Amino acid sequence: MTTLAFRNAVPSDAAPCFQIESDAYEGDEAATLEKISTRIAQYPQGFLILEDAGTIIGFINSGCAHEVVMSDEAFKELVGHSAEAPNVVIMSVVIAPGRQGKGYSTRMMAEFVQRMRVQGKRSIHLMCKERHVELYRRMGYDYVRPSPSDHGGMAWHEMVMDL
Repeated sequence: MTTLAFRNAVPSDAAPCFQIESDAYEGDEAATLEKISTRIAQYPQGFLILEDAGTIIGFINSGCAHEVVMSDEAFKELVGHSAEAPNVVIMSVVIAPGRQGKGYSTRMMAEFVQRMRVQGKRSIHLMCKERHVELYRRMGYDYVRPSPSDHGGMAWHEMVMDL
């Protein structure tokens, strides 16, 4: 029986989250341990952990901005982040490789969206690879445009959900 639970991140989650991110992302797109630690420290209410029987199996992390510029690399270190800002920018949606394909990302995203609504946020922005555009559309995101960002040497697409 699966025992799934959601919670906000705490500082001791940085290392296991870094390991999942490193295992799940290709190339240079994974965040460093330092960036993950910064995201937990500065915006834990925007860092959602998914656990199964007490083991972290995935997470979403984010920051907030008054004006969203998806190609802003400094924002990934939360430069310009303001917890009170109305627009959420997701930086990672990650499920451990051995747990992918079981609907966990959809469940995690639904929980994240609900939490952002409760916090009074107006929109959620994210960038994804082309192969994930349809998945995010099914979750309620609208396609914006191909992104000028070449983070990690990859091609990205911007998406947004109005809350």
